[in-house]
Amino acid sequence: QVQMVESGGGSVQAGGSLKLSCEVSGLMYPRYVLGWFRRAPGKEREGVGAIDSDGATNYDDSVKGRFAISQDFGKITLYLHMNNMSVEDTAMYYCAAGPYMPVSVTLPPPTWYNYWGQGTQVVVSS
Repeated sequence: QVQMVESGGGSVQAGGSLKLSCEVSGLMYPRYVLGWFRRAPGKEREGVGAIDSDGATNYDDSVKGRFAISQDFGKITLYLHMNNMSVEDTAMYYCAAGPYMPVSVTLPPPTWYNYWGQGTQVVVSS
C-alpha cells in the first residue's frame, strides 16, 4: 500500500548543499506528519525534523538553521534541503510518515511513524 521512495543522495563537499526528495504514495491519512531521520556509521538513529499537513515544521537542534523541510501537495513529495553541510552530516537518510500531530509543539518520536522509506546515502567530504 504505502510506499516511500527517497532520492537525491550522493557525495558533496563540506560547506555545500544537497536536496533530498521522498515520493509518498498510498498514504490514507487525511492529516499526517512527514519526517526525516538519519543514521551515521556506528551511531544510533537520529531525528532530523518533521513537517505536518498544515505546513508546520520542527527540527532537531543539530540541524537548526542549516536544514529545511518542505512538501508538495499534488502527489505528496517530501523534501529535505541541506545547507552548510559538514562531515558530521554523513549518514543514511530515511523519510517516514504517520498520523497527524502538531509538529510545532512536539517533534514526533520515531515510534509515531508507521511507514518508512529504504533510505538514501549522503556522504560529505572535507
